[in-house]
Amino acid sequence: MAKVGIFFGSDTGKTRKVAKQIHEALGSDAVAAPVNINKASIDDLLACDALILGTPTLGTGQLPGLDADCQAESWGEFVPELESADLSGKTVALFGLGDQQSYPDDFVSAMGELYDLVSAAGAEVVGFCSSAGYEFNDSAALDGDDFVGLALDQDNQADQTAERIKSWVASIKPALGL
Repeated sequence: MAKVGIFFGSDTGKTRKVAKQIHEALGSDAVAAPVNINKASIDDLLACDALILGTPTLGTGQLPGLDADCQAESWGEFVPELESADLSGKTVALFGLGDQQSYPDDFVSAMGELYDLVSAAGAEVVGFCSSAGYEFNDSAALDGDDFVGLALDQDNQADQTAERIKSWVASIKPALGL
């Protein structure tokens, strides 16, 4: 069985909560509890066979810590390490949080930035999800009509989160080696 690590960035605690829900949905297949990326090193990620990475979208659609007005530093501090990492042979699934009503032009766009980073580092990204059922104008996390990972809106569609997580986890387990 593959060693899967769940790492997330969070500023309000919503992404942490979703990471825990994903961990719970993995059941006995989950190796360890989710880890906030600001408490992790690149070696922690490299020690895993597969990764589940999550982020909220802040500011103008950026990863937390990359927006000059943002107080959260989680992903901002980690990006240089990720940019120089070799993730060849790693399978990565992504999840992102956003608010499609208040920020319809950048819905879950930070997940798109994370996708670009891990793809450039050589990872195989799995777990794309349809954009059907969402109402937004644009997102940097789109690849055609699909999001590059699990898109969640805890502000406007929290009632759909549990089912979306359940379905997504079932779809990524084989690709993660679980």
